[in-house]
Amino acid sequence: MVGDMNDECGVGFSDAHPGRPSSGASAAGHGHSHDHGLQGAATATGKHRRRLVLVLAITLTVFAVQVVGAVVSNSLSLLADAGHMLTDATGVAIALIASLVAALPATSKRTFGYLRVEVLAALVNGIVLGVIAVVIFVQAVQRFGDQVEVHSGPMLVAAVIGALANLVSLLVLRSGQKESLNVRGAYLEVLGDLLGSLAVIIAGTIILFTGWNWVDQVASLLIAVLILPRAISLLREVVDVLLEASPRHLDVDAARDHMLAVPGVVEVHDVHAWTITSGVPAFSAHVTVSDETWNRLGYHAVLDELRACLHEHFDTEHATLQLEPESHGAGTGRAAETGVHG
Repeated sequence: MVGDMNDECGVGFSDAHPGRPSSGASAAGHGHSHDHGLQGAATATGKHRRRLVLVLAITLTVFAVQVVGAVVSNSLSLLADAGHMLTDATGVAIALIASLVAALPATSKRTFGYLRVEVLAALVNGIVLGVIAVVIFVQAVQRFGDQVEVHSGPMLVAAVIGALANLVSLLVLRSGQKESLNVRGAYLEVLGDLLGSLAVIIAGTIILFTGWNWVDQVASLLIAVLILPRAISLLREVVDVLLEASPRHLDVDAARDHMLAVPGVVEVHDVHAWTITSGVPAFSAHVTVSDETWNRLGYHAVLDELRACLHEHFDTEHATLQLEPESHGAGTGRAAETGVHG
């Protein structure tokens, strides 16, 4: 009756149990050991804290270089890029502070601790990013028609330094941006900075060879256009978390089908899946077990396979399952409520 053993959980899957979905309830969390609670669990941002510190140092250095370059060259596009760099630095600093606060232990008043602080930090980051985009756009429009001389030499030097620094930061953040909203926010901002720096380089080159100073305003508008969609994308992800939408990697219907495939399970209802913070999905459900299975095997065997399934196939580390015998619905028997964190 029992198929291959699950190496992670030490629990066997029944022969009829479906395999891991190919759609990608995937390997993002595969291989993690069990943790029967959230105490001491590293958030996704916390795991990449050193990367964020390095990016923060790089960003602040480049910001200073670009501000000096913008003042010397009188370039609005370079100043806009510098403002964007400052926003990046602020966002990374917020993410770092939030990751430290999120690591504080849970209490009886805050049973999930402060994990959602990371999400709130990402929300602030997205809003600030959008405001910066609007301000840059307005300033660029207001500057059209003015006779402004732009010195392309200092503008190009500062823009090239910024582009190289952004490229390094992208490489540093690349592996962590799929796990954490805050790391993803920083990654997207750095990517926008890189594109912005390239726009400034192109504008500076054109000004150098043609003297068309108005190209600087065009580059500023381009930077604003690059920033806004990234802010919207980040805010959309934050809203999904705050509205407790199902995690993108977790197909709730597929999870229910897997649970129904466990021998003795006759019904799975009141199913909920949400994200506590980046990298910490949660799952809860009520499971009805046939009386024959309940009396013959006990609920532990069913519970162990359900827990192994959610962990192995859907990368869900924090699941709370309520099991009850089928007869309980008729007013007899006694439900066993079992909190499982697997």
